[in-house]
Amino acid sequence: MKLRDRVPATILAAAALLATSAFAQQPYKAPRTSDGKPNIGGIWQAMNAAEWDLRAHAASQGPVLSIGAAFSVPPGLGVIDGDGTIPYLPAAAEQQKKNFANRLTLDPEVKCYMGGVPRSTYMPYPFEIIQSSHVIMIAYEFAGAVRSVNMDKPTEAPADSWMGWSNGHWEGDTLVVTVTDLNGQTWFDRAGDFHSDALKVTERYTPRSADTLMYEATIEDPKTFSRPWKISMPLYRHVEKNAQIMEYKCPEFAEEVLYGKYRKQQPAK
Repeated sequence: MKLRDRVPATILAAAALLATSAFAQQPYKAPRTSDGKPNIGGIWQAMNAAEWDLRAHAASQGPVLSIGAAFSVPPGLGVIDGDGTIPYLPAAAEQQKKNFANRLTLDPEVKCYMGGVPRSTYMPYPFEIIQSSHVIMIAYEFAGAVRSVNMDKPTEAPADSWMGWSNGHWEGDTLVVTVTDLNGQTWFDRAGDFHSDALKVTERYTPRSADTLMYEATIEDPKTFSRPWKISMPLYRHVEKNAQIMEYKCPEFAEEVLYGKYRKQQPAK
């Protein structure tokens, strides 16, 4: 008599379910580079509405009424962990409201300034991670921004900058990057959310499948926020056969915004 004929079908079904569940719970193991580290190289992009507003938000009219639905704000589920709010100090909360009201002229993106960290990660443009044993380079499409993550002994920044100073290390399969010395002039999104030059960002990039990474960023800035807070989101690999970072150098697009007021006026005829 065959074993399956002697074992009740319910037991076989339960055993199969347990085996399937155990297999499904196995954590993803990323492929390795030649030095044995997780290989997260590739071209990645966020697919959410965090660039418009980190918080959960409904669809709304865009900032330019004359163009109708073009550039209207898409709805978003939000990417802030916990209660979904940004813990602004009172004066900073008032500044955020002013930023939002004047976003068409104040947003650094409008002026083609580099997005900073973490905003560059979830702007609606791809970025590329390139690995070596001692340095990981991240190249962003928007404004041609680039930053290098030092993977050796942590070093100090020579000066503040738009993309800050990045020191990284591996915790298992997770790349942990500490970003400091940001210049305080970037925003987190188009909703006017901002920070000071005291910002510290701790990023975590964790492979979750062959074509997805989990991205987390813990935000600390005692000049602006009452406590640390965190955002998280998946990032998706571009798998097109010709995937690449294109050139998006936009300073000439911003000249009117930045310098139009200085144009010499022609005398009236």
